[in-house]
Amino acid sequence: MDRQEMQQLIQVMRQMIDISEEEFQLYLPQLYVKTFKKNDILSAPDAIPNEIFFINKGIIRVLITDKEGIEHTIHFALENQYIVDYSNFILQSPSYSTLQAMEETEVVVLPRNSVEWGYNVLKEGQKLGRLIAEFYFIFQDNRIKNMYLASPRERYENITKVFPNIHNRVPQHMIASYLNITSVHLSRLKKMKT
Repeated sequence: MDRQEMQQLIQVMRQMIDISEEEFQLYLPQLYVKTFKKNDILSAPDAIPNEIFFINKGIIRVLITDKEGIEHTIHFALENQYIVDYSNFILQSPSYSTLQAMEETEVVVLPRNSVEWGYNVLKEGQKLGRLIAEFYFIFQDNRIKNMYLASPRERYENITKVFPNIHNRVPQHMIASYLNITSVHLSRLKKMKT
C-alpha cells in the first residue's frame, strides 16, 4: 500500500475527525486502492454492498433500472467523496443500485470489516461514521426537496454548483435523467443559458 495513494483520504478524514498518526498506521493497511476503467461497474444490483469507495480521481454515477429496463441516474459522486448504496450497506441487504465509473476512476476501497474496525477502534470512528451519514442524508434530503420545489431551470442551474464541471464529464442524457427531464428539455435549457 502506497501512502501517497491514501493522501486524499487522510486529508479528508483529518478535516472530519481528530485522528492520530498511530491510528492511521493501524487503519490504512486494511484499505486498498483500485482503478476502474470508464463504464466499469463498481457495485451491481442484487448484491449486498460490502465496500465503501472513497474517490481519489474520477466520477461515479449511481443509477437504478426500473421494471421496464429504463436507467435512472440518481446521483453522481466526485473526487474526495465517499460513495456506496448507503441504506443497503447498513442493512446488509441486496442493493437496487449500480455504481458505474464515468471516466477512469481511482478509489480507496474500505471493506465492511475495516469500516466496522474503524467504528470500534478509532477514538473518533463513530463520529466519522455519523458525519458521513449526516452528509449523505442532507444531500439526499435536499435532492428530494429540489425535485418537488425547484423548476427544471432551477435544477439545471444548480447542478454545476453541486457537481462542478459535470457537463464536460458525463453524457448529457445522464444529466437529463438526474434532473428528471428529457434530453430535449435539457438542450433547450442549455440554449437559454448561452
